[in-house]
Amino acid sequence: MLVTFQSKASSSITMFGDVALPLLRMMGLSETVPGALLAADIPAALARLNRELAAVEPDAKGVSRTPVDTEDVAAATPVGLRLRAYPLIQLLSAAARQDCNVLWDKGHPAI
Repeated sequence: MLVTFQSKASSSITMFGDVALPLLRMMGLSETVPGALLAADIPAALARLNRELAAVEPDAKGVSRTPVDTEDVAAATPVGLRLRAYPLIQLLSAAARQDCNVLWDKGHPAI
């Protein structure tokens, strides 16, 4: 399943459901699709999402990495949830700044 997030404050983004639904849960929301988040509730949901992401994926500061072939890095380094959440965080931040609601619905693949 695809989930598309929309707000008048930003371009729409589409995510796979296996990423979008846990992010909704991290914001303290149900995994119901379609759904909506009122502008007044966005700052609290965004703060909670950032806290949850920090708890799940703490920063890797102080980790030394030896230089390796870039193809090996791309193949061996999974994309973390924090990176996958970045477009949604940007959409929520823009919606909070412009006092806009955020809606999400099942996305449709491009034909």
